Amino acid sequence: GLRFEVVPSWFKETLEKSSFAVPYEYAIETAKQKALEVANRMHLKHLRTPDIVIGADTIVTVGKQILEKPVDKQDAYKMLSRLSGKEHSVFTGVAIVHCSSKDNRLETEVTDFYEETKVKFAELSEELLWEYIHSGEPMDKAGGYGIQALGGMLVEYVHGDFLNVVGFPLNHFCKKLAELYYPPLKHTIQHVKHDSIPSVETFENLSDGESDSSNPMQHKSANKLERNGVPLSGAVHTPVNSGSIQPVCTVAVENQSGVMEYPAKFPSKIVELMDGFRASKALFVASKLKVFDLLKDKCILKPVDVANKIEASVCGTERLLDACASLGLLEKTHQGYSNTDSANTYLVSDREYSLHGYIIHSNDRLWHLFTHLEVAVKEGTMQTHRAFGKETEDLFQDSSYHSVEAKQRFMTAMHSIAKLTARDVATAFDLSQFRSVCDLGG
Repeated sequence: GLRFEVVPSWFKETLEKSSFAVPYEYAIETAKQKALEVANRMHLKHLRTPDIVIGADTIVTVGKQILEKPVDKQDAYKMLSRLSGKEHSVFTGVAIVHCSSKDNRLETEVTDFYEETKVKFAELSEELLWEYIHSGEPMDKAGGYGIQALGGMLVEYVHGDFLNVVGFPLNHFCKKLAELYYPPLKHTIQHVKHDSIPSVETFENLSDGESDSSNPMQHKSANKLERNGVPLSGAVHTPVNSGSIQPVCTVAVENQSGVMEYPAKFPSKIVELMDGFRASKALFVASKLKVFDLLKDKCILKPVDVANKIEASVCGTERLLDACASLGLLEKTHQGYSNTDSANTYLVSDREYSLHGYIIHSNDRLWHLFTHLEVAVKEGTMQTHRAFGKETEDLFQDSSYHSVEAKQRFMTAMHSIAKLTARDVATAFDLSQFRSVCDLGG
């Protein structure tokens, strides 16, 4: 198969549902906007033009109401109660965006489609319903359930593509790729009925009738895509539906005949690991200087204003702000710089779910310790003495935490990360029978 890269989309799913005549149009448009956002961001900020970007969005509908992810357990209860004993539809909208660059401008062609699967829930007892909700599984699922996991016990029957309910209509997607990249020749058309997902090698034998969607309507806003007769060379696909988009690059090499070949995929993941420390340090420095505090609550400042407030050079401040903008932490306009929604939520120091304490701990403590990781591996000892000039006898006791101030910094860091993770940990298991907790660690 093809290697792909997962790139989460920053598109805010705030489309007005009432403006769409039918629910699947909402899913298609959301998928399209997710994919286009990633394509544009990679082209402008990462200076990479992906060959293909694929976006998907799954929704659950009962009647004409669209059910999205529940915001809390009570919301999950309302959703699942509404689905109990009823048949509902699961729609997945998929957008395939073909990208090219001309004169440093991104050009895109979009093909989209949708898949509908009918699902019926059994009559759910209150006990079963709440047991499922307390498992924590409904909280990140459209409609409040995941059929591929514990949610499968709620389902009485499925009519249509099971994988569509999981989150991605793989069969329909593969047939769509076959239409785009392997259009059947007239003399090779054979009317073959496939009972399961066909392999790529058999797609060229599919007739037009068999490659069509089971849905009566189909959306396509671009012509068939062809790449000089070489389909999917360096292309990308998305076998999951979590708001993630997946582009892939290839490394071109000229062979002895002077023909360009693509023997290797560009090692995007490795390159990200190589440069990851730079992104981390940019985040650490901006947090230490409280840049995000200055730009909170829709405040827009120019580099010179930020530099004056943090008592730093203008050129250095502007470069730091640009780095944070390229990482998606800040918004940059002609007016200046401002926080993104995620920065306002997690990086402003006085917010409820702020990670500021843990970031400062990572910068002041962990960064210095990991600088000596090679020596730590060779010696099998703590590197506190090298990082901070302090010796320790006990492998599991760090003397640098003995002061009240140091302990306070550490507890602030642990509290900030725990506030984000505690809910998931607490709801992952039924802990109602226990009355005490033991914290193990070193």
